Amino acid sequence: MTGFRQAVRTLLRDRILDAAYGLVAAEGWGRLRIAGVARAAGVSRQTVYNEFGREPREAIGRALVERETERFLLGIHRELESHRGELLAAARAGVGFVLAEAQGNALIKAILTAERGGGDDELLAYLTTQDLVFDAATGMLDAYAAEAWPEVDEVSRSLAVETIVRLTVSHIVRPSGSAQESAGRIAGIAVRVAYGGEGAGGGAGR
Repeated sequence: MTGFRQAVRTLLRDRILDAAYGLVAAEGWGRLRIAGVARAAGVSRQTVYNEFGREPREAIGRALVERETERFLLGIHRELESHRGELLAAARAGVGFVLAEAQGNALIKAILTAERGGGDDELLAYLTTQDLVFDAATGMLDAYAAEAWPEVDEVSRSLAVETIVRLTVSHIVRPSGSAQESAGRIAGIAVRVAYGGEGAGGGAGR
């Protein structure tokens, strides 16, 4: 019975988050209200409070960013696996996937539109200044890089991962050129960091 209850609660949570996502995509984060989320999800306001606590708006925002981050990380992992053993190609593919997906992502558009318009930047903080996205991305990439690129020493690997995550987030917030152009530059920088400025040698793969 416990497993069933947990499954039902997960479905309820996803239903509320789906409703919130749709409202944010249509109206922006600044106009999101708990009453509207409850109405769109077909539940009571109390149900939303029961699920997300006494500050449900903040909790919903964090949960939305967490959910999108997980989806992005799955896509990144898929791109990396398709270029295993080729550091430069893998980095370019992973970053390119993120930047291309970010351009069409409704939640990210809402975050950036609010920020550029001088509006509510609560969600932007999750994307840039807090550790939510950074920790999840670096944790996954560190684990993958340790397995896929053992020839890169631990310190250089860690620096390269941090570089690629920070630059990618920066390019999401402030795009410069096309997704593929930016991905190529970011990947090139990360490879140089990983190999101590020696370029894409040592098995990095051009």
